[in-house]
Parts: sequence; structure tokens; C-alpha cells
Amino acid sequence: MSDTEIEIVVDDPTAPEPDSPDVTDIRVVDITVSLLLMALAVTLGYDNWRTGIAWDSTGPQSGYFPFYLSVILAGASLYGLVAALLSRKEASETFVTRAQLRRVMAVFVPTLLFCLAMQFLGLYVASFLLIAGFMIAVGRIAGWKSILTAAIFSIAMFMTFEIAFDVIMPKGPLEHLLGY
Repeated sequence: MSDTEIEIVVDDPTAPEPDSPDVTDIRVVDITVSLLLMALAVTLGYDNWRTGIAWDSTGPQSGYFPFYLSVILAGASLYGLVAALLSRKEASETFVTRAQLRRVMAVFVPTLLFCLAMQFLGLYVASFLLIAGFMIAVGRIAGWKSILTAAIFSIAMFMTFEIAFDVIMPKGPLEHLLGY
């Protein structure tokens, strides 16, 4: 057997079940994303049109280039929408199953909560919670190892950004308590 015919199979015990029911198909996702991008393009186009898309005596107004970028985005979104509506092949292809979506949400929800927590707790405390939480819940790593790793990482980032580079990062009550 040649080297190109060697196949290594790694069994993942946490892999989604192959018989998991479908949540949605590719065509629905393509249409939804095209409509969302179209709405974004229209919103950006209107806002930039409102601020000015013409040339004045000093050159282009502030909305000139962003407006035309939003026109390009709207055109691409329209093309994607028409292509998705005319597509027959992708209508039956699964985009995501319930088990796959569950795995994606296991990462998305904590990351969204991290972004919200960062507004109130600051970057370093929110990072500590995110890292420790991921290591414990997703990685199934011992609690003491997870907490120690998250603490070392958060302290190292605090020292790097706040002390070494003097970069202003979002701070929460703990940092204010420490005088930063």
C-alpha cells in the first residue's frame, strides 16, 4: 500500500450522532443570510447617503466611499438571494443537524455571555470566567487546573496590557478596587 492510501481514523466520542434530525437546509440559510446582508447594506447606504455621498470643494464627502461599498454589498446580496431562490440542488442538502447546532451553541452562548459580562466585569474577570468555564464544561478538565490556568492567563494579560504596554482595556469593579 502506498503512502497516499493510508487512512487514519480517529474516533471522537463527542462527535454528533449521524442520525440527528435536520434543523435547516442550505437554501434557507442562504436566503436568510442574503436578506440580512441586504438589510445591512440598505441601512448603511441610507446612513451614508444622509451624511453626504457627493464631491465638494475639498474632495469626497464622508459617506462617499462607504455608500458605494454598501451598493456593492447590496448587489452581492441580491445576487446571492436570486441564486438561492433558483437553486434546486441545495434545497435538499442539510446545513446543520440538531446535534451539530447543540455543539455550536455550546461555544456561541458562552462567548455571547462573555461579551455581555465584559461590559460589567471588565475584560480580565470576564476572560477568567470564560476560560475556566470552557475548560471545565467543554474540555472536561479538572476544576483546579482550569481555575489555575484561567487565573495565570488573566494575570499575564493584565500585566502585559495594563503594566507593560499601558493599553487601556475595559475594566470592571475588581480592577477599580486594585487602583487601575
